[in-house]
Amino acid sequence: MEWTVVTVIVVLAGLIASVVKPVLSLNSTITRLTESVNFLEKNIAGLIEKNDESHNRLWEKDSMLDERMNNHETRLMIIESR
Repeated sequence: MEWTVVTVIVVLAGLIASVVKPVLSLNSTITRLTESVNFLEKNIAGLIEKNDESHNRLWEKDSMLDERMNNHETRLMIIESR
């Protein structure tokens, strides 16, 4: 009878160990993935900000070039009308 109790305790300990080890491994993997996702979110936020700045500079340059082109067209029309 005592050996049966010991056997049951050993089997239960083995069962608990076989469940706990993968859970701990999964927990550490989830922690690393969470850190990676947070890092990527910060990088993407920085890229979005830089992208917005670049687009704003491009649109400013485009507006400036449009104005210069309109000035040239006006000058050409004046020259052609002489």
